[in-house]
Amino acid sequence: MTPPLDNAPFTPLATGKFEDAVVTLKGERRAAVAFGGLTTLWVNTGTLCNITCTNCYIESSPRNDALVYIALDEVLAFLDEAAARGEPLEEVGFTGGEPFMNRDLVPMLEAVLARGLHALVLTNAMKPMRQHEAALLRLRDDYGDRLTMRVSLDHFDAALHDQERGGGSFAIALDGLVWLARHGFNLHVAGRAAFGDAATREGFGALFAAHGIGIDPMDPVALMLFPEMDARVDVPEITEACWDILGKSPDSLMCASSRMVVKRRGAARPAVLACTLLAYDQRFELGATLAEAAIPVALNHQHCAKFCVLGGAACSR
Repeated sequence: MTPPLDNAPFTPLATGKFEDAVVTLKGERRAAVAFGGLTTLWVNTGTLCNITCTNCYIESSPRNDALVYIALDEVLAFLDEAAARGEPLEEVGFTGGEPFMNRDLVPMLEAVLARGLHALVLTNAMKPMRQHEAALLRLRDDYGDRLTMRVSLDHFDAALHDQERGGGSFAIALDGLVWLARHGFNLHVAGRAAFGDAATREGFGALFAAHGIGIDPMDPVALMLFPEMDARVDVPEITEACWDILGKSPDSLMCASSRMVVKRRGAARPAVLACTLLAYDQRFELGATLAEAAIPVALNHQHCAKFCVLGGAACSR
């Protein structure tokens, strides 16, 4: 992965940081987040993707199948467990890789929506998605706004988007986004905060207006600008004292109310992880069931600090 696209100098992570789950390198009590009940379940459909991005935090590509395609029956088992446990589940999010490369995605969406839940799909809106147009239109007709499509568009400028995702990718993604807008899907866009905020939102607003895309660029959920993630870059560790210093509540973090299921290559069954950002760090693999994963999470990773606490970001609504 390359250093993040921002103006800050590249400072390597200090040795010893984020290693101990209980105390920081300075010996202070590390912050942890208690689990308050599952409102969002994330499903990683597999790390295979139709493109290779320069700074993909999960290293998706046409060749990376470290997380293999999860199957419909495996997802149904987690939905059944959530229902049996009385979890306050509201939404199931699908991420990858490119989710539409998993042939079980549409049946999984159908299963989620048929249970009265919301479904969110993170997609690059390119060829894999377009191959499912008829199925998507049927889901829209049957379930309306309970299906949300979040399209990755790193910047409103084609050159900057293509710098990350490859030449010509902006035009293809924009065409997919316009198709979704034209057909009345509930839409979100995910961009990158490294390019700035106010000016970036204004630029996206102009792009949306020019193409008839009904997204409010000032809505932080409809247009999410995600902080950069690079595990090599130095960031402060989060201590228990930080909650008061920063005026934040641990309940606001993703790991208080969400978990992600993945299927590792060669594994007999899926695993439940603390969140969407830490797919490869074994410290954040919490078990094979939702019950096993209903435990506190220590914030001993750089992404916990930069993305969630200091960046104030979240992957779900």
